[in-house]
Amino acid sequence: MSARGLMSMLAAVALAGGLAGCGEQPQVVTYEQGKYQGKADSQPWDNPVFKGDKAAWELAMKNRARAQNEYNRTQ
Repeated sequence: MSARGLMSMLAAVALAGGLAGCGEQPQVVTYEQGKYQGKADSQPWDNPVFKGDKAAWELAMKNRARAQNEYNRTQ
């Protein structure tokens, strides 16, 4: 196979691959009237880790934010 034929075959494969990556599948959700299908709403501290203790959750969030601050970590 000549170099020109190889290059055109390579270009055709690249074009086909590029077009295949652009395909978009429909994202249709089946909706049932009156039924919410998403995640249930709950407070962030209502979980097995904090067991509903809001103060402990707030303290953990403050400590997490403090640990992510480079200035405070070096003090």
